[in-house]
Amino acid sequence: MTTFLIAAALALALCLALEVFVGDSIGPARLAPRDLALRLLGYLLILLFWFVFSWRPWLAGLTCVVSVAALIYVSRAKRSVIGEPLLFSDFVLLPQVPRHPQLYYIPPLWDPRISVPVVLTLIATVIWYRTEPSVLPDAPIPRIAALVGLPLALWLLVRAASRPPLAGLIARWFPEPDLEADVARVGLPASLLGYTARALAGSAPVPEVPTLPPGPGDDVVVVIQLESFIDPERLGGPTLPAMELFHTHAAQYGRLRVPAHGAYTMRSEHAVLTGRPSDSLGFGRYDPYTSRSGDEPTSLARLAGSRGYETLFLHPFHRDFFRRAQVMQAFGFTDLVMGEAFEAAPRVGPYVGDVALGERLLEEVRGRRTPLFLFCVTMENHGPWKPGRLPGIDDPEAQYLHHVVNTGRMIETLVAGLETVARDRGQSITLCVFGDHAPSLPTCKPGFGGQATDYALFRFGGTPVPPRRLDITADALGRDLRATLARTLAEAPARAR
Repeated sequence: MTTFLIAAALALALCLALEVFVGDSIGPARLAPRDLALRLLGYLLILLFWFVFSWRPWLAGLTCVVSVAALIYVSRAKRSVIGEPLLFSDFVLLPQVPRHPQLYYIPPLWDPRISVPVVLTLIATVIWYRTEPSVLPDAPIPRIAALVGLPLALWLLVRAASRPPLAGLIARWFPEPDLEADVARVGLPASLLGYTARALAGSAPVPEVPTLPPGPGDDVVVVIQLESFIDPERLGGPTLPAMELFHTHAAQYGRLRVPAHGAYTMRSEHAVLTGRPSDSLGFGRYDPYTSRSGDEPTSLARLAGSRGYETLFLHPFHRDFFRRAQVMQAFGFTDLVMGEAFEAAPRVGPYVGDVALGERLLEEVRGRRTPLFLFCVTMENHGPWKPGRLPGIDDPEAQYLHHVVNTGRMIETLVAGLETVARDRGQSITLCVFGDHAPSLPTCKPGFGGQATDYALFRFGGTPVPPRRLDITADALGRDLRATLARTLAEAPARAR
């Protein structure tokens, strides 16, 4: 016990020094008594986690220090690209990395930058494991009690963290999401653990089903989430003809304030599909799909389905990515057309091209009964933009601009195609396009442009209205789109093509 206490005290002191002097907080570390106790508790839980695997105090202490150092390093790297520290929800996304390594800047396991440190760490761990004696009791019963008791206690603690009475205590420690302040207050490990418990406990009330505006809705409503889309002129790029369409043909257009920079597509996606602002989600705001998994009564797809619309989700990528298939079904989409339907589709770089996706979208609209609500997520301009992605183009910004031209061509094709459909069928159609977040490029740092992308709302088949610019938030756009579905079942007969 003495050895464990000495090793633990030294490890916790080193972890504290790391966070105080090189930690990832934008302000000075706070060391008030309760805050300091929460910091140390975070380190101690990490140490106990590693101790369970070895029962060697010094090995567990060293691993704890290395773990905290690694968390700080990763968090600082993430902040430089995304503009926020490491989050508990980031760990939920880890299983995606080996399944979809092309989506990340992380080198593959066989890259020497990864494989060499991993191998050296394993060798050092084995040597240390054989050198330092275990502190497990020799007697069989105490030994078994220790081997079972400590893991069970940690497991029970995890289970209890999201349930009363412990959940109430954690809620007093972390009453509201204030990520930057909490990292400075209690440190990164304690923030990660506290926010995880709060998210699992469900910290936000379920919203009521909204009352839709009176009046008829549109026969077809198409909403397209454009991957990493902003007006390229904002990056010093070429003029995009599609942006001229925004200014001259859209009923409404402007800047769209989104909940994240450079990543976290699901935040913008959730905001538009539900019309819910981030501050209504509690601790689920950082990854809305892990908190309610798409069970949202304000979902546009669910509202559309209740009014007789067919609901279609179109996305040319794997069903398991972000658990999108599961989440979209919970949102209320009854028909999903995803990666397997695009195996023969042309690719631009590693992903299905936007032009090909736009052609498939028009086919779906022409071939389906109405009313129809269609939500589409593009993929062509998904990062990372790194050498080898496009032949003869290695500069990240040049790659991005190459792809965004194709996004513009898709928008032009869709505007012309849906306008023709509306005219030929005598139907009313709404097309909404919006960027999910700005690209994470060297020339597009966190906070770029007030964390705003670009969007436009086109309306075909109705009374023409002059274009107007209106800068709004992503959740406000979602609430505006409810009016396009404001039609009762009696007013929405299904009409064939």
